[in-house]
Amino acid sequence: MSNDALISAMLLDGKGGGTPIDWEAVCRWQPEDGLLWVHLNYNAEETHQWLDQQTGFDPVSLEAMTAEETRPRCVVHGSGMLVILRGVNLNPGAEPEDMVSVRAWIEPGRIITIRHRRLMALEDIRQALLENAGPARAGEFLVELCDHISRRMASVLTEVDDAVDSLEDQVLDSKSHQLRVALGNLRRQTIRLRRYLAPQREAMVRVQGERVPWLSDLDRGRLREVADRTTRYVEELDSARDRAAVIQDDLESRLGEQMNRTMYLLSIVAAIFMPLGLLTGLLGINVGGIPGADNPRAFLEFCGVLVLIVVLQLVLFRRMRWL
Repeated sequence: MSNDALISAMLLDGKGGGTPIDWEAVCRWQPEDGLLWVHLNYNAEETHQWLDQQTGFDPVSLEAMTAEETRPRCVVHGSGMLVILRGVNLNPGAEPEDMVSVRAWIEPGRIITIRHRRLMALEDIRQALLENAGPARAGEFLVELCDHISRRMASVLTEVDDAVDSLEDQVLDSKSHQLRVALGNLRRQTIRLRRYLAPQREAMVRVQGERVPWLSDLDRGRLREVADRTTRYVEELDSARDRAAVIQDDLESRLGEQMNRTMYLLSIVAAIFMPLGLLTGLLGINVGGIPGADNPRAFLEFCGVLVLIVVLQLVLFRRMRWL
């Protein structure tokens, strides 16, 4: 198998450590040699060929492992478990809500993981094994995988919460016109995160409830804590989504108030100048008999009448509480 297909392979010693091995060692592996972890690249054609021809997967598990689009879920077949999870995308230049899929087949003596893009949670586990501080059993590996994926979501959700707080402050400061783009991006981010976190919560709950021989009661207890943490993340996303909706309502309300105030002032100005325009238009017609045509003071007197009309209108508007 080429380097494009095989990302890494390790033989776990059962004490928290792991030894990197090559593909020849993977092909020679026997269950009595220890727990094998093979990490593959989904995008390589050799990965699909090996899964189909060498792993002995049942058709349902094989189809789930090689599907183009995945949804977080858990499927048990015999003594093995297929777990499909999503982790936040922390690769440089990527959007966190563009979540990375990882598929893991776990059985008592072998672990196979496949991913599209680099997932930091698997890198954490690999580094821990090199430092003799990683999982010793298949059950511990599943717990560590779920735990690392869950913990790396915390920073992203904190950023979402901080962004909501910032938008709330900006709305109070009446910076309404600059908030529409930021608010739209935030709402799309929460929707995309929740799209995978909600089914992932259900998958976590089912994982800790499955009765497979290599999953101990301690592992189930730790998985229960991860499931509870994921539930809290979903609740935080729901809260952020609801708060964003309230901000949107406040923003639309403020924009509506600003528009109404502007239209109100324009209406007052139009009401003031409407009679003035009528009088000036009436006296501006080019026909005979216009009053004051021969009076040199007629223009000033007419201007005074217009000013008087404006004053009377302002007094009337104030009494009517229009001003």
